[in-house]
Amino acid sequence: MSGRGRDDRRPHGELVTDVLGVLWEAGKPMTAQQVNAVLDKGLARTTTATILIRLYEKGTLRRIPSGRGFAYEPVEDAAGLVAGRMRRELESEPRRDLVLRRFVSSLSENDEDTLRRLLLEAEDTPE
Repeated sequence: MSGRGRDDRRPHGELVTDVLGVLWEAGKPMTAQQVNAVLDKGLARTTTATILIRLYEKGTLRRIPSGRGFAYEPVEDAAGLVAGRMRRELESEPRRDLVLRRFVSSLSENDEDTLRRLLLEAEDTPE
C-alpha cells in the first residue's frame, strides 16, 4: 500500500496542466516517454500515456504515429484552450446576456479597456 494519503494527492487537473505545459514548451510532438522524462515526477509511463490519450479523445491534442506508438501535440496554445472553455461555458447558459453582464462587471479597469479595444478591432476587421 502506498504511503500517500488522500490529502497528499495532486489537486485535480494539476498533472494535466503540467503535461500540457511540457507540450506547449516543446513546440513539437512528443511521446509519452518523452513527456514523462521532462516531467521528472517519478510517474509510470502508462500514467502519462493515459493522460495524453484522454486529452487526445477530448480534442485537446492531436497525435501522429511515432514508432510503435504515437507522439502528441496541442491543437491550440494555452490562450486558445482557455478561450474555448469560456465559449463552451457561455454557450451552455440560457441567459447569456446575464452571464456576460456579470463577467464584464467583474473585470478590472485594464481588462475592460482591453476588451473594449478588442471588440473595436473585431468590428473593423472585414470577414
